[in-house]
Amino acid sequence: MKETLVGKRYALALFQLALENNELEKMEEELSVLKEVFETNKDFYAFLESPKITREKKKQVLSTVFSGFSERVLNALNLMIDRNRIDHIVPMAEIFIGLSYEHRGIAKSIVESARPLSEEEKATISKVFAAKVGKKDLEIQNKVNSDILGGIKVRIGNRIYDGTLQGKLERLRRELVGYQL
Repeated sequence: MKETLVGKRYALALFQLALENNELEKMEEELSVLKEVFETNKDFYAFLESPKITREKKKQVLSTVFSGFSERVLNALNLMIDRNRIDHIVPMAEIFIGLSYEHRGIAKSIVESARPLSEEEKATISKVFAAKVGKKDLEIQNKVNSDILGGIKVRIGNRIYDGTLQGKLERLRRELVGYQL
C-alpha cells in the first residue's frame, strides 16, 4: 500500500465524519469501489491527471461516475481535485478501509489451499485465526495453489501460519537435521 501523509489526512477526516454520522460501512464500501475503479481503469486516472482538462470537467465526470456515492465522499473527491491531489485518492481509500477494518476488529488474510474453500471452511478458519491475532473476524481471500498437496497456508499481515503438508515435512526435516549436528 502506498501510504501518503496527504492521503492519511483525508482518510482520517472522512473516517471521523463516518463515525460521527454512523456511515462507516457505507463509506467503506464506496471507497472500495472507488479504489477498484482507479486501479483497474488507468485511462480514467490519466483523464483526471491531465492538465488539459478543467477542474470543473473532472468534477462533473466524477459526479457522474460515482453518482450513487454519499455527499461526503464526493465532496472529498472534489476537494482533492481542486488541490491537485489526484495521486492521493487511492492511498486515501486504502487508509480509510484499513481504519475501518481496525475499528471493527477485522483483519485481511490470504489463505492458500489446494482447492477452493467452502463458506463453512472459511468461517471456521476465520474463527480460529481471528482469535490468534486478537481480532473479531477475518476477511479471507482464498488463493488456490496447485503446489499445495494438503493443508492450508494462512497469511495475516506479516504473520504466516503454514499448515501445509509440505510445511510440516520441512519442519520435520529441520528437526531431524538439527539432531544430527
